[in-house]
Amino acid sequence: MTGPPQPEEITDPGVLKAMTHPLRRRILDELRGGPATATTLAKALGENTGATSYHLRELAKHGFVEDVPELAKGKQRWWRAKPRDLRWAPLSRQSDEMRAVFEETYQRAFAEDLDEMAAFHAQRDSMGEWADHFLFSRGGVRLTPDELVRFWQEYIELLKTYWRPDDEIPPEAREIVVRWVAFPKPDREE
Repeated sequence: MTGPPQPEEITDPGVLKAMTHPLRRRILDELRGGPATATTLAKALGENTGATSYHLRELAKHGFVEDVPELAKGKQRWWRAKPRDLRWAPLSRQSDEMRAVFEETYQRAFAEDLDEMAAFHAQRDSMGEWADHFLFSRGGVRLTPDELVRFWQEYIELLKTYWRPDDEIPPEAREIVVRWVAFPKPDREE
């Protein structure tokens, strides 16, 4: 068994553009459910095959997806999401371009998470035992900058203990949305 992917710091603006494009994010989300072709993705996403094919090639160029040759039949090309552990550079090392993309990306990601949470609540009554698994915690601690970084690293290591390759995921498992956010509480303006 291979382990979870190793951390990579994002420094290439091309990678930023590849990962933040709305259709590419939707394609990656679909591929996290299993391999697909440009045609099946186009149908699932309400797009045309030319668009999904182009965006798959762009995602492949930046290492987000890869071919699945064992599924190929004739000219049909199958793709799967390639697991990656991408990390943003600290703000002090980000260019103005990276800062702008980071701002846009995290705002979009929060909006997507809120949409997912609303969809969960709308479907909750029909989800059987999963209906009881909305887990929420909000709190605060007083930490130094170094302690906060260590806290985050320990959290990431905890998540990695639950990582497993696609072929080892039990059939009853579901993708779980996990969002961890920590930041210094702003000073109150007087």
